[in-house]
Amino acid sequence: MIPFSILDLAPIVEGGDAGAALRNALDLARHGERLGYRRFWMAEHHSMPGIASAATSVALAFVGAGTSTIRIGAGGVMLPNHAPLVIAEQFGTLESLFPGRVDLGLGRAPGTDQAAARALRRNLASDENQFPRDVVELMDYFKSGGQDDAGRKVRAVPGEGLMVPVWILGSSLFGAQLAAMLGLPYAFASHFAPAAMESAIGLYRANFQPSAQLDRPYVMLGFNAFAAGSDEEGRLLATSVQQAFVALRTGNPGKLKPPLPGYEESLPPQAKAMLDQALSCSAIGAPATVKAAIEDFVHRTGADELMITSQIYDHAARLRSYEIVAEVAG
Repeated sequence: MIPFSILDLAPIVEGGDAGAALRNALDLARHGERLGYRRFWMAEHHSMPGIASAATSVALAFVGAGTSTIRIGAGGVMLPNHAPLVIAEQFGTLESLFPGRVDLGLGRAPGTDQAAARALRRNLASDENQFPRDVVELMDYFKSGGQDDAGRKVRAVPGEGLMVPVWILGSSLFGAQLAAMLGLPYAFASHFAPAAMESAIGLYRANFQPSAQLDRPYVMLGFNAFAAGSDEEGRLLATSVQQAFVALRTGNPGKLKPPLPGYEESLPPQAKAMLDQALSCSAIGAPATVKAAIEDFVHRTGADELMITSQIYDHAARLRSYEIVAEVAG
């Protein structure tokens, strides 16, 4: 079976707080390390009451200090929110602390709404070519430094001369084209935005140009898993993330709610259709059901790696879900 990794949003559950969420993230990373998962990535989101990983590099430092072998990384850093030099320094610091274990996934979405994006950036004016330029600038800092607008030498310390693998994240054809052009590994957000998945994968593979980092295409796909002792229990666990999706799409994001029996059946048809589409790349249920769903997905997509996410309210149930996935995946 292909490698499996973990994507964690450090969910803040109803009745919990950010400190507990981050401590649970470390516990999950240690659990994944024992189970043989390859990577533990955290995602940058802002102004979200249910997500504790906004300061992604800080959270990763906490996780890295509490683990020893699993790779840690961003899935991803939303680069338009930051100056490339700052990210080069942050991830150069992480690589200096945890050598050979750090990944840097880059996305161009804001990871928030327009109000929070403005608070982060102060200026939302940009053009469509800015993200590719920022990615190249960031990669240059890891090589030998960069230049400011006047051509003066700028160095990322820590960062310069370090091998921090860069990934492009995306949910559209734009990221696929950029990853192919730069010869970088590509991670697609099929765990919540699967509509363009097959087109993006095909475009990336067809147009890939080998680079110093990567000699052939490498695709990692996001995939939801709600694995439990029975199909019924798995479906119940999944109602927490279903509630979160509906709340987000209706402009009312909040903390991750407990499972709610009968939730999906209570929704209007348009909400059900939204959930069916958004969560179509998922394995929900007993071990045999999860195994079949994963095998079918890997066969259909040809993924080189799966990034498993399990937004489950109860932390023990979340740990068990990852255990079951590891067991059925061998």
